Amino acid sequence: MSLIWNNYIVNIVDILLVSWIFYKIILLIKGTRAVQILLGFVILALLTIFVGQMAHFKTLSWLLEKFWIAAPIIVAIVFQPELRQVLAKIGGEPLKRIFIKSELKVVKEIAQAVKEMSQKRIGALIAIEQEIGLKNYIETGTLINGDVSNELLLSIFYPKSILHDGAVIIEHSRLTSAGCIFPVSDNPVASKMIGTRHRAALGISEISDAIVIVVSEETGDISLALEGKLEQNINPDDLHKKLSDIYRKKLEKTFIPNNKKASNA
Repeated sequence: MSLIWNNYIVNIVDILLVSWIFYKIILLIKGTRAVQILLGFVILALLTIFVGQMAHFKTLSWLLEKFWIAAPIIVAIVFQPELRQVLAKIGGEPLKRIFIKSELKVVKEIAQAVKEMSQKRIGALIAIEQEIGLKNYIETGTLINGDVSNELLLSIFYPKSILHDGAVIIEHSRLTSAGCIFPVSDNPVASKMIGTRHRAALGISEISDAIVIVVSEETGDISLALEGKLEQNINPDDLHKKLSDIYRKKLEKTFIPNNKKASNA
């Protein structure tokens, strides 16, 4: 008797869990494009059942059969924003803490190196890759693929180093390449006011979303190029804060997606 009751309880819990999962999925996709996509899958499922009972539609039956084989991959691609949001909610906070700790360590190393280079008037050009890849420019330099550190950055931009005239590219928290060549900005106003390093920083920021840091060899002044704009004479501590804020916002956007952006994608 107790075994029967145990089976009943297990079945009830099983049904409640499945119902809860479907309820959460419905809440998640409510008001998004996923509703229409899900409706499309339902229609295709009904069509598959109908065609399966009809012997004459062999070609259509074959196409639908192949579609359902690839369906898991299609679902993963089509529902990527929604799946990402679910996974973010499940494990976002632990992952967020790990990534923030790693990224902010990189920021600290960059800020320390820039501060020292500014004090010693060592020229530098550092680009931190964001969403838009910089592969074409990575290939113009020497591949390093090392951990970002104060010491490594100082050694690369040391005036007698063969790589000091080019740019450093940081990709996925790794110092990927050094001695890279960037396109200089063709902004006529900027060309008259700033040097080659600053024009290169401005140039790469005009065609990508990279964060670009420049240290002037002549004055030691620190500049930051972002989205085609150049902010000059930045205090080293302010640079550290600006970079930390940019990374925090980026990580929050990665792990806590905006519902409106997901629904409009």
